Order: sequence, then C-alpha cells, then structure tokens
Amino acid sequence: MTARNALQQAALTEEFRKLRESVEGKWQILGESSKIKEILAVVERVAPTDVRVLITGENGSGKELVARAIQRYSKRASKPFVEVNCAAIPSELIESELFGHEKGSFTGATAQRIGKFEQADGGTLFLDEIGDMSLRAQAKVLRALEEGTIERVGGNKLISVDVRVIAATNKNLDEEIKKGNFRDDLYHRLRVIPIHVPPLRERRDDIPLLVKAFVDDVCARNGMARKTISEEGLRRLAGMEWRGNVRELRNTVERLVILSPGSVIDMSFIEITPKSGEGEFGDILAQGGTFQEFKERAEAAFVRLQLELHKWNISKTAEALGIQRSHLYTKMKRYGLMKEGDSGEAGS
Repeated sequence: MTARNALQQAALTEEFRKLRESVEGKWQILGESSKIKEILAVVERVAPTDVRVLITGENGSGKELVARAIQRYSKRASKPFVEVNCAAIPSELIESELFGHEKGSFTGATAQRIGKFEQADGGTLFLDEIGDMSLRAQAKVLRALEEGTIERVGGNKLISVDVRVIAATNKNLDEEIKKGNFRDDLYHRLRVIPIHVPPLRERRDDIPLLVKAFVDDVCARNGMARKTISEEGLRRLAGMEWRGNVRELRNTVERLVILSPGSVIDMSFIEITPKSGEGEFGDILAQGGTFQEFKERAEAAFVRLQLELHKWNISKTAEALGIQRSHLYTKMKRYGLMKEGDSGEAGS
C-alpha cells in the first residue's frame, strides 16, 4: 500500500509539473530583442514586491502576458489571478462587477454577488483597459487602494481586501486626464511602476521566434503533423506592419498552418493568404456549411490562386502543389477552374 501510494503521488506530481509547464508556456513572453529583455528585467525586480504596476501598449501587444508574468513570479503566485476587462463591461455594471452587490440592491439583483476585488483577495487583480472605466468607478477603486476596503453595491459594511492591483491600458492616460476622463490621483496611485510594451513593428527581430512558436503550438493543439515556414516566408512576415501586433500575428500564423497543404509554408502561400478575414478566404470562412464543404471551397480557391500565381502554367502549378499534372487537371475540371476569357485548355 505504501509503494502504491508513493507511485500514485509520483504520478500526480509529474502530471502537475506537465500541467504547470503547459500553462506557463501559454503565457510565456517570447522575444530576444533588447526591449523585451528590458521588460523581463523589470518584471523580475518588481514581481516579488506588492508594488502597483501600470502597463501601457497597443492592443494585442502582450500587456496581459506581462501582468501574468508579474503574478507568476510573485509571492502571490499560488493565489487567484482575477482579470477584469473594463472596456467590455457597461458603465452601469462595472461597480457591481468590481465590488459585488447585495440582494435587492437594484433591479435584477436577485442574489448576493461577490465582486472581483473579493475574488482576488490574497492574490492579484488585473484591471485591463482601465482607461475605459467610468469616473464613478474610478473613485471607488481609488478608495479601495487607499484604505484596503471595499463596500458592495447596496451594502453598508466595509470589507477588508488584500489585493495587488496591476492595471493596463492602450490609451494615453495623460491625455485622458486633460480631457477630464481619468482621475489624476488614481493615475499616480496605479503608476508606481510603469511598463510600456512596444508594438511588434518596433521589435521585428522577435517575429521569427514568435512565428516558429505559434506554428508548433497550432500543430500540437490540432493534432497536425509538424510544419515549418521557409526562411523567405519568415522574412516576409517580419517585414509586415502588424497593426494588431502579436495577436494579429498569431491569428495569421494559425490560418497559414491550417490552410497550407504542405509541410513547408513558403513565400508564395504567404503572399496569397490574407492576414485578416478579408477577400475570398474571408468569404469562404463566412459561408459556413460542413467541414468537408469548407475544405472543398478552400481547395478550389487555393488551386485557382496557385494557377494565377504561375500564370496558368499547368506544369509549374502542379510542381508547386506537389501533384501530378493529371491530378491538377482533375481538380480544375471538378471545380470548374478556367482562365478568364479562355474557353479551352490552360497552357502547359
């Protein structure tokens, strides 16, 4: 029995280790650029403390990753990490979301609700997009930070909370203060340690590393054979603007991996695959239907694009697709693919 219990404990320990590595990998900050190294150095210094941090940066740049890294290496790592997207919650509900409410405190409050501050007690509260929070809610957050207590909506009891607050925003809070949209006193309470996450276009050296990690992740999650992106393809991706930053890059890589027919994603496929849901591929995704119908629509569009890319030269197109000429002719016939203005057979 002792041996069995020891084996079970060892198995559970190993399972927990793998789960922890998986979770930490999901939220890992990837990059070797000087700017990322600077951020990681700041995270290492501030994480063990309870100091408040304000993270700024464009949408999709990785602000949440920084917040989670701070929590992961803090003394509160084993406690809750509670996230609130202030931009996604209507202004009339934000106070209830943050501080909770008592039963009957307003129409629809049929039961007591525990707010995010109480849920995060002992841990970390991440206030994402805090620049969108209403002034009334800002006043209550300021009070909670100053006094370490909160009061539920409709309640009259002060509740002590031990919470480390990390805030993030894509807005220029100095400008928002001038416009009267953000409290100056709250701003200075939150901005004890400022961390700015640069947009992806300012750290292009990190893109190849990110792309390779995303490719491996997409393949693993979808049970697909391992794929790679050619060096030319990596250089093409590194040269794009990425207005949506790391989030847009990840989504684009996922589309490339899923839609590419071969094991190597090359330059030509990257050039003809839209980064977002625009164009013909966007239409294909929007049409719905069964998975088989989607695959047929995607295959037809891909074959036609390859034909256009190779100026309807059958030999070159077949070689690029890695199939026989006869097989390509079969697909063209099946999908009714014909060069515009050509009623006969495409050139060889």
